[in-house]
Order: sequence, then structure tokens, then C-alpha cells
Amino acid sequence: MRLMEALLDRCDFPLPGAAVNVAVSGGADSFALLALATTAGLNVTAFHVDHGLREGSDLEAETVAKAAARFEARFESLAVRLDPGPDLEARARAARYSVLPPAVMTGHTMDDQAETVLLNLLRGAGLDGLAGIKRDPSRPLLGLRRSETEALCLEEGLAVLKDPTNDDPRFLRNRVRHELIPLLSDIAGRDVVPVLARQADLLRDEATLLDQLSARLDPTDARGLREAPLPLVRRALRKWLRDPEQGGDDEAHPPSSAEVARVIEVVLGAATACELSGARRVSRSSGRLTVESGSPAKPR
Repeated sequence: MRLMEALLDRCDFPLPGAAVNVAVSGGADSFALLALATTAGLNVTAFHVDHGLREGSDLEAETVAKAAARFEARFESLAVRLDPGPDLEARARAARYSVLPPAVMTGHTMDDQAETVLLNLLRGAGLDGLAGIKRDPSRPLLGLRRSETEALCLEEGLAVLKDPTNDDPRFLRNRVRHELIPLLSDIAGRDVVPVLARQADLLRDEATLLDQLSARLDPTDARGLREAPLPLVRRALRKWLRDPEQGGDDEAHPPSSAEVARVIEVVLGAATACELSGARRVSRSSGRLTVESGSPAKPR
């Protein structure tokens, strides 16, 4: 069996004929995504984004265009411009997704999942962060390893583009990829990537259950919150505080544990109000919680 056919059995693609958009940087993972999606019989449009960060980066679009033509996929080239500076990786990602179509497919693999879990652990994330990358139709390759996408590109004769920033130790993800995961595997005496990915799947199921249970709570009812299990209270309040109607941002990082703890003090009656980031204030009156915002809610 060809590698292409073997890997397709472990991908989560829609039925043949479905129209999909795929992000193709020219790396092994995205080239493998392009090849697998078209082989799966999907109607593919490949999108390449030039960030303008490297000399000659505009020429990379030509390589992706040739690969798209080979696999009979449509091709579109997009461009964003970024200035050098802090948080470059995060800013590049935000700029990229700002021009890509919604629900675009990406070539995230099981290795990306393991890296994300460890990064979130280092940042002090809770259950949702340790659940890693959510499995959904936009990430059909989470069951594959990076070594397999590289092997597929080699078998198919695809000229993979090398991004030097993927080896730059200034980026935390690169240190996790090249230093931490090999060290953990050495200590454990086995490959920890599948272990971390499996744990993420288990924790995601538990997070989903807690979301369902916490949705039954009224986050403005102080008495009801006092009588509920604390883990559900935390989740209900976190979701409430992220609501754009409460001046939050449902696309940003969730409220910190310290902020949620301050709101719980208001719920318990240890305080009548507390201050939150974003010039917001939570207060309790007649047993009800309200959010006062110093800025208008984010428009939907």
C-alpha cells in the first residue's frame, strides 16, 4: 500500500466532492495536506500567505502554485505585512488568519498537538489548555505524525520549503519541539508525543462534560453559584466574563484564575465588587451579579 493511501485512512476529511479551503505554506505538513485532500476527492482551493518577513518570500508562492496545479487545486496568493518586534509568532498567526477564509484547513499534526499541550502547561493553562488543539474539520491531520508528512512529500517528490524561523530558539515552541520533547522522551524511555495527544483527547472529553454541566448555572445568580460545585462555578463565570455582551472577548484568552477568584469572592459575600482587566467591574446587588464596562462591548 502506498503511503498516501495508508495516511488517508487516518485523516478526518469530509466526503469526496466537498469544497474545502486549505492553508499551504510550502512546508511538509501543508504540502501533505494539499496532496491528501485532493487525493481524497475534495474540491480544493489552496491559499498561500506571504508575511513579507524574509527576502524572497514572495517567490515561495510560485512553489505552492506549482504544487496546487499538479494536484489540480485552485490557488490564491495572499499577503500581509508585519514589522519586526516582540510576539512576532503570535502577530504573524493573527495576521495570517485575518486574511484566510473562515474554517480554512491547516496541516496541524499530532506533533503540533503535543507541543501545544506542553506550551499551555508552561503558561499555567487549566483544563481547556491541556486539552490542546480542538479536533474539528479544519484540522484533518491531527492523527498523523510530522515524520509521516515529511515521508509523504519525499515519496511524492514535493520540494518542501524550509522556514528558518522553525529552528530559531528565540521562539518558545521551537525549544519545546527541539529540546523539551526529546528530553521527555529520553526520560520516559518512549515517544511522548502519542501520550500527550491521547491525554489531550481524554481531557477534552472531560472539558466538554464540564461545559455542559456549567451551562445549567445562571452566572448572575450569587445564591445559585454558592450552592454549586466550585469547578462548575469557575467555568460558568469564565464563560460569562468572556461574553462580548459583558464587555469581554470570546476570541481572546480566557480571564485569569486570579480574576475568576476575585469574582468568586463577590459571589461568596466576602466583597461587594471587584475590578477586572479591561476597565471592567463586577458587583453584587440583591443577590445578582452585574458587569460594568468602561468600554463598549465588542461588536458581533
